[in-house]
Amino acid sequence: MEITQKYINELTYKITGACIEVHKILGPGLFENVYHQCLKKEFDLLNLKAKSELEIPFNYKGEIIDCKVKCDFLVEDLIVIELKSIVEFHNIHRAQTMNYMNLLKVPKAILVNFNVKNLYHDGHETFVNQYFSKLPKN
Repeated sequence: MEITQKYINELTYKITGACIEVHKILGPGLFENVYHQCLKKEFDLLNLKAKSELEIPFNYKGEIIDCKVKCDFLVEDLIVIELKSIVEFHNIHRAQTMNYMNLLKVPKAILVNFNVKNLYHDGHETFVNQYFSKLPKN
């Protein structure tokens, strides 16, 4: 399968749907690890290849530094998913998510907050980078 912007967007739709399903069943107010485990199950049910708590290699001046930087999920080796269960997003959460996306050199990332009333409207933000813009549209 050719990786295109359209394919990435379709994958985003599936991932967002999985997050909404977990939120619909559990609601807000639980710890992040509960949502993480349930989302892992949803990804399995959707046959999405998802690496959980993936350690990201961190290169500093040409040397790999052992600093245990981890993203919550890397789905289909294309989209970073960063989970939160917080009152509201702050710029540090956005920066963290974008850094993971850029360190892994993937085209898209989704920041998800399960501690909201409506996950679709208030609980997620997506980010793209130069890798996304270089992909063919269809």
